[in-house]
Amino acid sequence: MFQRSSLAWPIVLVAVLVPLIVALMVIWIVNQTQAGHWVLLVIGVIFISLILAGVVAYFYWTIREMRLNRRQANFLDAVTHELKSPIASLKLCLQTLDLRNVTADQSRELHRYMLEDIQRLDGLIDHMLMVARLGDETRPINTEEISLPVMLRGCVEEIRRRYQLDLSQVQLDCQECLVRCQPKELEIVFLNLLDNAVKYGGEPPQVSVDCRPSRRGRAIARISDNGSGVGFDMRHKIFQRFYRGGSELERTTKGTGLGLHIVKSLVGRMRGRISVHSRGSLPGATFEVDLPLVAAPGPNAPGANATPAIVPAAAIPVTASAAETRPMTEEESAQSLSRERELVASGPVTAAKVP
Repeated sequence: MFQRSSLAWPIVLVAVLVPLIVALMVIWIVNQTQAGHWVLLVIGVIFISLILAGVVAYFYWTIREMRLNRRQANFLDAVTHELKSPIASLKLCLQTLDLRNVTADQSRELHRYMLEDIQRLDGLIDHMLMVARLGDETRPINTEEISLPVMLRGCVEEIRRRYQLDLSQVQLDCQECLVRCQPKELEIVFLNLLDNAVKYGGEPPQVSVDCRPSRRGRAIARISDNGSGVGFDMRHKIFQRFYRGGSELERTTKGTGLGLHIVKSLVGRMRGRISVHSRGSLPGATFEVDLPLVAAPGPNAPGANATPAIVPAAAIPVTASAAETRPMTEEESAQSLSRERELVASGPVTAAKVP
């Protein structure tokens, strides 16, 4: 469906056409200037310039389309592999259970393998459905306040269980940060980043996770690995849809090229940013997720140092006791009416402060 076409022909074509068009423009300018045909000169220059711009634009869009086709072809190869591998594993486990007499321990082990394969298929389907929903701006998004350390701790535990890692292989160091977003989307972001950190890490993988609030009112989460790192020229490409470096037929690491594209799209929906950096002298790369913090009332927040509200004394609620709620006698009613007349005669009621 998608051909892996060579870029040589478009490059050769534009390398020939652009100099010819430029030469034609120079000849036209010289001839019309000598003849004094200024109107024809301007019209010809505009027309030839439009032809040149069209050739360049056509070359740009052709190269872009060919690269997209190549990424789509790689994506089809990756999806085929990601679908066929767990299905073949499930078939083998089921045939083993059906044709052989296995012990209880072996049966539990085979069931664990089958569950992992099903989870792998489920994750692939979730990725593809998420990509399909990313462009749907009409879908309502229910957000809530989420503790970033709690979310990261849950994702780290899932990655440890998925890859059977020791506690020392994924280290977590977080300070309390509250963000507002959809929990499922935030979980997808960090699970993808942690999964990549383990897959593309060293042998054995070492992953460090930390999050800190910044002075700019942002929550900064960093996930670092000990792999080969990400080249400077690829730090923007890896977030493109379907992008994976190299040929899919020669790859040893599983994946579809959708994970980081989903991560960037979801982080952008949360009004955040994601970037990738080198670790200096240390091996590997660091993915940094920058999200807006939930505003918390501080000493300078509006209303933190406001003066107490002043309300009339008559508006202050008073809880009546059982003795005060009994019916008044005629003598008490007369005394109360006399006090009310004295208050009215003395002027307006003085306002009272309520702490």
